[in-house]
Amino acid sequence: MSERTRSRLLSLSSFHGSRRTATLSVLALAASLSACGGGDGGSVNNNAGATATLAVLETTDLHFNVRSYDYFKLAEDKSYGFERTATLVRAARKEFANTLLVDNGDTIQGTALADYEATINPIPCTQQLSMYKAMGALGFDAGTLGNHEFNYGLPFLNQVLGGGLEVDGVDAAKKCAGAGFPMVLANVTSNKTQKPLVQPYTVLERTLVAKGADGKEVKLPIKVGVIGFTTPGIMNWDKRYLEGKVSTQGAVEAATKYVPELRAKGADIVIALLHGGMDSAAYSPTMENPGLYLSKVAGIDAMVMGHQHGVFPDTAATPGFTMAGVDHKAGTVNGVPAVMASSWGKALGVVQLALQWDGAKWVVNKTASKSELRNIQNKNAAGATVTVDADASVAPLVETQHQAAIQYVKTPIGQTDFRMSTLFADVGDPGAIQIVNQAQQAYVAAYIKASLPQYAQLPVLSVSAPFKSGFQGGADYTDVAVGPLAINNAADLYLYPNTVYAVKVNGGDIKNWLEAAAKRFNQIDPAKTGEQQLISTFPGYNFDMFTTADVQYQIDVTQPVGSRIKNLTYLGKPIDVAQEFVIATNNYRATSGKSFIDKLDGSGTIWASPDANRDVVIDYIRKNPAVTRSANGAAKSWRFAKATVAGPVVFSSGANALAVAQAAGLANVSLLAADDGSGKGTSKYAVDLSK
Repeated sequence: MSERTRSRLLSLSSFHGSRRTATLSVLALAASLSACGGGDGGSVNNNAGATATLAVLETTDLHFNVRSYDYFKLAEDKSYGFERTATLVRAARKEFANTLLVDNGDTIQGTALADYEATINPIPCTQQLSMYKAMGALGFDAGTLGNHEFNYGLPFLNQVLGGGLEVDGVDAAKKCAGAGFPMVLANVTSNKTQKPLVQPYTVLERTLVAKGADGKEVKLPIKVGVIGFTTPGIMNWDKRYLEGKVSTQGAVEAATKYVPELRAKGADIVIALLHGGMDSAAYSPTMENPGLYLSKVAGIDAMVMGHQHGVFPDTAATPGFTMAGVDHKAGTVNGVPAVMASSWGKALGVVQLALQWDGAKWVVNKTASKSELRNIQNKNAAGATVTVDADASVAPLVETQHQAAIQYVKTPIGQTDFRMSTLFADVGDPGAIQIVNQAQQAYVAAYIKASLPQYAQLPVLSVSAPFKSGFQGGADYTDVAVGPLAINNAADLYLYPNTVYAVKVNGGDIKNWLEAAAKRFNQIDPAKTGEQQLISTFPGYNFDMFTTADVQYQIDVTQPVGSRIKNLTYLGKPIDVAQEFVIATNNYRATSGKSFIDKLDGSGTIWASPDANRDVVIDYIRKNPAVTRSANGAAKSWRFAKATVAGPVVFSSGANALAVAQAAGLANVSLLAADDGSGKGTSKYAVDLSK
């Protein structure tokens, strides 16, 4: 048997559309005849004790990164991209006789190419989404939906999945190109039918290449149950599309209902596709990251995770997800083999399930199973970064659309006289944030004046955050060069496909909101002589800030969380805790920001606009094309409260970028080391809190 034949016996997924369905039926029939007849091993019942390894391969949070390409910078970026993950998939198929390839969601949104195909020049029903077209080259066996699958609305989702979504406002009879592989989602229900919006699970009938008790090769049938779950947060984040049309259930509740059904339908093993990660908080049905609890549902043999853009298992000296029941060495969560394969195609998750045939069905030996991540970038013996080559078959499949998206994002809209960057947003540079706040504020203020006169007397303010702040490495910063501004630059200024929301709060709420945002910083001990890291694990995209002379405040990082905002003023006077304000923000913060203030659970929203923050920024620049530092990038609402610290207070940012801080007037920032040793392409800087 050739390597190709062997490696594809299980992953019979290189066909899609109607041809795929017909071919799979024929192959499944042939496989069942082969396995149950004389063939390679005779009757299945004669093979008790046979063993096999099934390698479950996971992609997750691809976010439409088909190519290793940054549409904001209009340049190749080899640190991510499905075209490189594809190479790892092909290598795994050569290594393992039996593989199953699954995708864990947040697949169809995230790049300019995604927006181009969904909203700018929407693809026709007959055309497959470029992301799915690329995935078709690898033949995925199954997938689930992440929260971002809902960002473009249910009619678009119905189209790109091929039709069949029985939900209000959607033509379920529409037959379109589809994904090319079965989608499963167990915890989202259509209010119209009271049934799952997408099939909750699927049973894949395949043939395993196994080793008989006598050591000889034998082929045996297997039924693999695949069930999917997404985060209930979709009801907040895409409320405008989903409210009244669908409902969500908790992952544990849905699994408890459907896993027994899968077993009753003959599934030998069950694989859970969880578009969520792990959180040690007490379980609730609306929990965003319920992996710890889903793993405890009886009958689940393996679990793939995502959504958090993290890694599991984590080989770092101090791994993430240090929770009871999580074993990074074994790659298990409460004994269940599991993976979380980063994001953007940076890694391939591999769960090696050790299987044993008992004469009638396959049983998983969990203690002999193992999980790992295979990265597209690794360090060689000399410490240099080695990158996996791109699979040559992927790029040509999307080249036409790729080039069209590039031409779109090159559309000119203005010019800037300063470098607009988030490189030093954490230490006070508003250079890439102020224009976002200006655009949001102007947009909301105009709407209130025209359509919400009951709020016309309230001040309208805006908050935004440095969405790109180094999490992905030294290149993960908004960084717009002096000169012409195009759509790609505006997309860089506002990364996410959020929509503008307006919330009504009071001065006390503003103080508490800013206190929550200040979790971005570690508490600094003034007496400590050693280095102290300024930036905490609190994400940069949650570091909301004002950028206006009207609001002024200090952040005292020597104080504990909740006691850091000092001297908060509005129009030069201490803010009145009872005074009401309207704050322009985004749908994500306005509806799921209860950890900031209670009113950010949706109850404080006075207007949920239909327009994307990014489009509002683009429109603002078009109307105000001459962008300048003095008008659009110099308004500092906040600064650090002065403190004398015995040792250096340090942080990491892009390599050798001190000139950016100096141009922004941050005289208290210095460069300590061109390479901070993280391996992420970042430099080490110090901030002098006494200045």
